[in-house]
Amino acid sequence: MEMRIVIDPGHAGRNIDPGAVHAVTGLQEADVALVISRLVEKYLLAVGYEVKLTRTEWEQAETDDLSYRTALANDWDADIFISLHCNSASNTSAKGYEVWTSPGDTQGDRLATCIFNQIAAEFPDRAGRTDYSDGDPDKESRFYVLIHTDAPACLVEMAFISNDEEAALLADAAWRDRYARAIARGVTDYTATLGG
Repeated sequence: MEMRIVIDPGHAGRNIDPGAVHAVTGLQEADVALVISRLVEKYLLAVGYEVKLTRTEWEQAETDDLSYRTALANDWDADIFISLHCNSASNTSAKGYEVWTSPGDTQGDRLATCIFNQIAAEFPDRAGRTDYSDGDPDKESRFYVLIHTDAPACLVEMAFISNDEEAALLADAAWRDRYARAIARGVTDYTATLGG
């Protein structure tokens, strides 16, 4: 089955919208999201999936409009939509990763669980921030890109860029590569559940 995967690097980048920025190093969420998205793309292409990124440049004005991102996925008839972000908090000790989906019991839940489980397996030393109230680890919210995408969708908050330790990891090429591979494995786990 030729799966079409859309990877959505959060924020429009650099001067337009860098996302969260580390207070000391200046590391930008938008840059980290793009680098890891490109790596995920590489691994999914290697498996034989079709892949599109909603943002391909360090700075891309049209992606500041979230409807541009969801329309790209919907017009392409994507099978999966994954948005990548870095978390941030005023409390610099906040740490860990989260996977979000839209409210309700959806295929997005199953996608999110597959990705969450692979991140947890790859990084047993990192904290998974979960909500098991509905029986799975993902958190739920009506984020624009999650509720306006036709495909099963999830949003990964990969780590806290506001936390010095996690920001250093987000800046580390080897760690980024491990993260991308974990996300890609989550996608292949999910597609295996479809029996296609």
